[in-house]
Amino acid sequence: MYLEKAYAQSERRCCRVLRLNRSLYRRKPKKDEQAFLRMRIKEIAAVRVRYGYRRIHVLLRREGWTINVKRVYRLYKIEGLNLRNHNRRKRANQNRVKPHSEAMTANECWAMDFVSDQLYDGKRFRVLTLIDLFTRECLATYADKAIKGDGVCAILRHVSQERGTPKCIKVDNGPEFISRALDAWTYDRKIQLVFSRPGTPTDNAHIESFNGSLREECLNTNWFMSLDDAKEKLERWRNDYNEYRPHSALTYLPPAEFARNHAAYGP
Repeated sequence: MYLEKAYAQSERRCCRVLRLNRSLYRRKPKKDEQAFLRMRIKEIAAVRVRYGYRRIHVLLRREGWTINVKRVYRLYKIEGLNLRNHNRRKRANQNRVKPHSEAMTANECWAMDFVSDQLYDGKRFRVLTLIDLFTRECLATYADKAIKGDGVCAILRHVSQERGTPKCIKVDNGPEFISRALDAWTYDRKIQLVFSRPGTPTDNAHIESFNGSLREECLNTNWFMSLDDAKEKLERWRNDYNEYRPHSALTYLPPAEFARNHAAYGP
């Protein structure tokens, strides 16, 4: 203490002059053992702004952190990283939802839909999203100013050349999906088009959930300077979604890893 050295006084007297408790003066600061963990959680949350504490916990375990999810949740709250969903949607009455069989193998059933966004100058563009309902892989995110029935067929043709054709494809009643071009393409390949009932998006819930993740994690967090820039960022996000992002429906495995495991061990 400065007073002890400058005035050659005892610790007791100096603390009395400063009205400082001696136990507080002698208390040694404890090192924050969670400092590196808290820093890593903040780094992940800063890069992946729409990831909750459960996905962050999965990523930390991949990096070798031997921690449970409760500790991550506690530090996640302390750092003020809690997510807030501003748009709370009403849940559909389960009695009104038409029962449907879940896909049991890869390429058994696909689902596709459209998402709209805009460039920096306000020009609109659309994104065709295509997923596999069993592996949850994103097969395509194609962006263009306008995508008609022929364009949808071209995208399906390109994807099917790499992984084959599905037994059925779930779609809504949009004009691109009820076009003659798509009807003829699916008929020639004996693919069934399963249409959602009008006003019932829960009939195709998987693609609706995927589009929500796409908007929150990519479209709402990026600034698109051009259509080519949008295509590049969408493709980068698609690869990250398939190869890295933990999926809660797949025991927090990435879709591509889940697909490889299923192909290796079989159904």
